[in-house]
Parts: sequence; C-alpha cells; structure tokens
Amino acid sequence: MTQSIDAPARPAPKAALIRKANALGQHLPHDIVVLVARIAPAAVFWQSARTKVDGITIKDSTYFLFENVYALPVIPPAIAAVLATVAEHVLPVLLVLGLLSRLSALGLLVMTAVIQLFVFPEAWITHALWAAALLVVIAHGPGRLSLDHALKLDR
Repeated sequence: MTQSIDAPARPAPKAALIRKANALGQHLPHDIVVLVARIAPAAVFWQSARTKVDGITIKDSTYFLFENVYALPVIPPAIAAVLATVAEHVLPVLLVLGLLSRLSALGLLVMTAVIQLFVFPEAWITHALWAAALLVVIAHGPGRLSLDHALKLDR
C-alpha cells in the first residue's frame, strides 16, 4: 500500500526516539543534578587535601611540592602550601553540606584556574570537568538538598 499525498507524514522513528530520550532528561530532578555537581569536585579536592597533612600537621613533603612542583609566581611557597591545604579541607566540606555553596564553588573554581594556568596546564580536560561542575553550582545554586536552602541563604 502507498500512502496518499494528503495524509500527514509520520515522524521518522529515529526522530521520535531522540525526542523520547530528550524528554527523559527533563524529568531528572534539578536538585540531584546540582548535588552531584557539588559532590564530584568536592571529593577530588578533599582527596588532595588529605595527601597534604599528617593528622593536623602539614607534611614536609607538601612544602617541598609547593617549592618545587606547584610553585606559583606571586605567592611564596610556604604561604601557598598553607592556603591550599586549608582551602582544600574547608571548601569541599562546605560544598557537600551545601553551605555557602556558590562562594565555596567559586573558591574551588579559582583554585582550579590556578592549577590549570600555573601548575598542570596539560591537564586541561580534567580541569574543564571540575570547572563545569563548579559553574553549575555557581550559576544555579546548590538546590533544595543543601543547608543554604534550609537556612534560606540562597534565594
């Protein structure tokens, strides 16, 4: 059988399948998306932080790395080591809790940019992924699964 000229054309099966797949994404809860965007980069920075300390003391190897590998053009290595170690402990915790989320994400984004520009420029793909997640939090907030929301700090 042939289709008459006046009958409306049915959408191609591939196009319908793509529309259905796209519609599934619209049902993904925003709060889950931003929760993952908070947790993923926080975990990376937290793990890095834990390698820099022994208990509550910054390791000698951390100072060595900031003098020889992570050397920044403006900040003295000892100060950079302390600032990075503290920031890598505090900001991820705040981000996971969803407390001062946009500010915490911004702090980690600045750290990411410094790492990209001055320390490991060849790792731009990894840094771009961190930046993308952090930009989601900065642009869209932490979502309802956060202390910012509970305390009405992000409205």
